[in-house]
Order: sequence, then C-alpha cells, then structure tokens
Amino acid sequence: MAQADEVKFVTNAAYAPFEFVDENNEMQGFDIDLAKAICEVQKMDCSFHNQAFDSLIPSLKFRRYHAAIAAMDITPERAKQVDFSDIYYENSAVFVTPTDKFDNLDALKKETVGVQNGTSHQKYIQDKLEADGMAARPYQSVQDALLDMGNGRINAVFADTAVVGDWLAKNQGYAVLGERITDDDYFGTGFGIAVTKGNQALLDQLNEGLNQLKDNGTYDSLYQKYFPQ
Repeated sequence: MAQADEVKFVTNAAYAPFEFVDENNEMQGFDIDLAKAICEVQKMDCSFHNQAFDSLIPSLKFRRYHAAIAAMDITPERAKQVDFSDIYYENSAVFVTPTDKFDNLDALKKETVGVQNGTSHQKYIQDKLEADGMAARPYQSVQDALLDMGNGRINAVFADTAVVGDWLAKNQGYAVLGERITDDDYFGTGFGIAVTKGNQALLDQLNEGLNQLKDNGTYDSLYQKYFPQ
C-alpha cells in the first residue's frame, strides 16, 4: 500500500487540553499539535475535522476520514473495529464532584453520573457499577456534563484525569473523589490514533512519526506545554 501524502484527521474538539476550539475558531490542543508535528516530520498534508465523539469510529469505517485523534482509549472492543497506533499518552480516569458532597466512592453508588457519550467512561459505569445502582447519563461532550454539574442537575462527572485537572484549574468548589482508576479493558492501556482497519501503510507512518518526535524532543516539549508538572 502506497504511503499517504494527505491525511484527514477527525476529532471531537470539546475535550481540553487534548482538543478544543479557541477564540478564533481554530482547533488547538495536545492531540492537534502532536498530529501536526507527525505530519511535518512525515511530510504529509493534514487537515482536521470536528465531529461528535460517538461518530468517530463509524466515520473511519465508512472511510470518510483516514485517522481519528481524540484522546481515544485503546480497548479490545474498539480494536475489533479500527487499528491503533502505538500508545502516545498513558491514561487514567477520575470522578469529580462538588467539594465535601461525598465522603468516598461508595457514596456515589446510587447517583447519576455524567459521562461523554460513546466513551470508555460510559461503558465502565455500565459494565462495572450499574449493578450497584449507579447510572451513567450521556452527554454530547464532557463540557456539557460538567456544566450540568455546575448547575446542580447532577452531582458527579466521570472523565479522563487530565481533562478533569484542566477543568479544576479553572473552576473552584469541586474536587476529585477517590483514587485514579486504571483498568486495561477501559483506560489503562492508553490513547492511540485510530485508522481505518487494514491501513497498515498509514499506521506505519504515524508510528514512525511518533518515534521521531520522541527522539527529537518534540513530544516532551508538547507534553510539558499541556501537562506541566
């Protein structure tokens, strides 16, 4: 299969700091900068397109786009539908609630928790916690879920640790409840760039680009920019 000269990336640009739309209506974030850097070292022309998260994998299967970079956990279920690059970010997930609302995670068992629709967070609650009484309420974006929590419609949101950390830095009166959750079937494997099943040539280019960025220091610079210690 010939190497790609053009790559159409699809994402869900409502997930800061990984991808978001700035005041100039331009897509920004760790994933966007990383993909642009890969395209630069691999000499590919790349474009970025914004869609709902739960439509990303279907859009790859229907070949509307070549690749999806959207803080997407590599899970066994998704790997049956698309192929993934090497891991580019190690992930975990947390619950965030109003400060002093709950003493521990057990207190959340009967609560409705906001999640982004189509995510590993939604599936984790459905598979692991619904039997205990917890309900996952899906939202188009995690920002919508956090907004509903701010308005008192729900008392908790379950999302990626980095996304919650970015939001907590700008919003007072909320805190992480419990420890970070890592489960290889849902979060612990890490994020990967998804490509249409069988597109090995593009996968090789993306992985080669990732390796170059790690070798030349670009990856570390981007990581420090978006996830300062």
